[in-house]
Amino acid sequence: MGILGAIGASRFFDGDIFAGRAYSDRAKSIIRSAQKLAIAQNRLVFVRFTPTNFAVCFNAACNNAAALAFAPGGSNSGSTATRAACVLGGNYIASWMCEGTPPNVAVTGVGSGGLFFDRMGRPYNTNDVDGASTFQPLTLTVTSGASVYQFTVEAETGYVR
Repeated sequence: MGILGAIGASRFFDGDIFAGRAYSDRAKSIIRSAQKLAIAQNRLVFVRFTPTNFAVCFNAACNNAAALAFAPGGSNSGSTATRAACVLGGNYIASWMCEGTPPNVAVTGVGSGGLFFDRMGRPYNTNDVDGASTFQPLTLTVTSGASVYQFTVEAETGYVR
């Protein structure tokens, strides 16, 4: 019992483990929401991802207020990382579907910079032309301390697993 307690306690008090899992879940949720938004609004929806954030927009540049997708529930998490990473024109946008990467959490596989979903929810690389997808399954890895969480966006269907 003491050995189990020692192992369990060390994991319980390592906040990085929880931060990594929570961010991985948020990133998956953002991508899934973007796909549903594309279908529901019958428009292209872009997901921008970088090592510092995941964001949803209606154009690839995310360059004006009209291009920002609203967060479900009306606001993002408002965490310190989100306040620093989810800005437009130097101002934090609380209503934007955007989440900043927490400290001590690293995201890899984001080299492509993003993707977009067409009106049918099919994924495309950001530089593709609507109707001509070169998208291949994309695996993103979220690392926090010794914990690693991976998820994949499938080609053709956009399914996130």
